[in-house]
Amino acid sequence: MLTLSDNKITLRAPEPTDLDSLYLLENDPRTWLDGATLAPLSRKQLWDYISSYDGDIISVGQLRLVIMLNDIKEIAGVIDLYDYDKISRRAYIGIVVKEQYRNQGIAGRALRMLIDYCRQRLSMRQLAAIVRADNIPSEHLFKASGFEVTGHFPNWLRTSDGWADALHLQLEL
Repeated sequence: MLTLSDNKITLRAPEPTDLDSLYLLENDPRTWLDGATLAPLSRKQLWDYISSYDGDIISVGQLRLVIMLNDIKEIAGVIDLYDYDKISRRAYIGIVVKEQYRNQGIAGRALRMLIDYCRQRLSMRQLAAIVRADNIPSEHLFKASGFEVTGHFPNWLRTSDGWADALHLQLEL
């Protein structure tokens, strides 16, 4: 049975009430090393995104889901599908979990739920992730969910110290 919820977390669309939590998460410079963020986002930018959010991955090419902790009704992070290719039925996954909720199995739960959703509901064929080569916890997260390293990109990601290698991880669904 397909579900985007279990006894610990729920994956759901962003809501206007998420604005402050998403603002803090998106503007945490520590997470910028693993993404393509170049500058802080304003509350207005996030408000516009949330208020016009279209969860139709086929038409917009991406899907953002909030990771909600069921017991305390707090956002633990976000998980995204992006660069969706509707012809080849593949997409990339990005995930960010707030520091205080890391190493508790939340990212793994969210990733497994999203994989099941992609397989069962979206009939996708492949998922992939780009992970900084020195981000061992992220590499382990994806490998634990069945992803395999299919590429190594030297000097792929710009960092505050220069350039970092990246790994391409891929999962056949």
